[in-house]
Amino acid sequence: MSTLRLLSSIIIILIGSLPGLTKDIAPLEIAFQDETIQSDTNAITSGGKAWVELAGYGSTASRTPFWFHANQWGIVPTSGQILSLRAGVEARKFLSKDSESKANWSVVYGAEFVGNGAKHSKFLIPQAYAGVAFRSFQLTVGRRKQYVGFNDNELGTGSYMWSGNALPIPRIQLGFENYVPLIKNFFYFKGFYSDGLLDGKRPVTSELKLHNKGLFVRLGRPTGTVQLHGGFNHAVQWGGKSPYFTENGQMPNGLDKYWYVITGFKPKGKLKDVSSFDNTNRIGNHVASLDFGLELNFESVNILFYRQNLIEDGSLFYLNNLKDGLNGITFKMKNSEGKGFSIDRMTFELLYTKSQGGSEAVDGNSIRGKDDYFNNGQVRDGWSYYGRGIGTPFITPQSENNWPRYADFFTNNNRVWVIHSGMKGKVGSALWTSKLSLSSNEGTYDVKLPNKMYQFSGIVGLEKQVEWLGGSVIKGAVSADAGEFFDDAFGLMLSIRKNLSF
Repeated sequence: MSTLRLLSSIIIILIGSLPGLTKDIAPLEIAFQDETIQSDTNAITSGGKAWVELAGYGSTASRTPFWFHANQWGIVPTSGQILSLRAGVEARKFLSKDSESKANWSVVYGAEFVGNGAKHSKFLIPQAYAGVAFRSFQLTVGRRKQYVGFNDNELGTGSYMWSGNALPIPRIQLGFENYVPLIKNFFYFKGFYSDGLLDGKRPVTSELKLHNKGLFVRLGRPTGTVQLHGGFNHAVQWGGKSPYFTENGQMPNGLDKYWYVITGFKPKGKLKDVSSFDNTNRIGNHVASLDFGLELNFESVNILFYRQNLIEDGSLFYLNNLKDGLNGITFKMKNSEGKGFSIDRMTFELLYTKSQGGSEAVDGNSIRGKDDYFNNGQVRDGWSYYGRGIGTPFITPQSENNWPRYADFFTNNNRVWVIHSGMKGKVGSALWTSKLSLSSNEGTYDVKLPNKMYQFSGIVGLEKQVEWLGGSVIKGAVSADAGEFFDDAFGLMLSIRKNLSF
């Protein structure tokens, strides 16, 4: 409790001193640029940033409140009391000083290091990558933070299958970083193709590979009133070892199996030296989403409607799981500068995963239910990386709750709905944010929870530039969990961060 009291005192002092702190310092820039409005250009800029941050977390329980650790790229432990030291650098540099050619070739690189002092202290490397780009076409090797899909990554619950909840996965990736015009002022696309390696030794499997690709299109003028978005994100865990439904413990591996991995086609008995399970099912654990968006750009507000459809089996093909998906709307306000208090962006979401195509799974016909999201009969430790879910954090690992176990699967709670709101704005020269979530949890079809459990999780944060250390950012936040699924917890966080540009 001493850590909690210290953080509480400092945050009270910080909030109480807001009117008088560093009046001449400009409002804090948004750390992650909003990508709701896409630019109609391949232009890239040269530059770099570095940072050092010290953060402390305190909790009234032995666990960290949900929104302190969820969607934080796996760097915040779940163990309650934490002291964290972080440092990193990211940059893009042109390969030529010639003004006519400098926008063609560039190199990118980045690294981030995190040391956590907690119940189980760890040293992490969330990012370590390098790459080369020709305009917007980029080859990247290593571990890098990357958001995929149509949604509000900052204020929402996170993309269904790739939310930023786990450490970035090391891979080789080739693709277009920004939208590229096929028909100028009308048709644009971007996408990527990648292969990587998952954690070597997992609770059940080992030596798994990752295949991941995505393609997204946009219709409409970049500065027009209406834009339509569409795309997909597809990932496969494959090629490792598993004690379930394999031939001598080895999952299908090698280039002759790779075609079935990237296409999702079933071998239909054509492969040798694989189990009957692999010869009649898709190779590996496939997770995908089919995304759609409608963007309206008005004089005073930008509005984005988005929908992510869930694909883990044939249920969507037969339209059995249409109820399931992530639905959202984001309002980005314009012309809010100069106000003492403002709401600059609001996001509202509904996540629903309870249908899963129904409670029955019968292959060979239109009854394709019991999708059992983020679990897999062969990859039993599921859609996870170092114990954390890669997708939405509301499909929780068994290790993060105390409810009945579901054999050795990754999650015992994938039938949920979540109502969520996220907001951010300015108060004076400070920025404030909030995320409030109410969920209903029912476990899985095979192992239900004792009853339908409701859970509230919320966070409110405040950050401000100060003159300390030649210019720094201080941030304070309070977070709480109350309900039936998690133990109740109240927590405080305080951090100071020094940013450098070069």
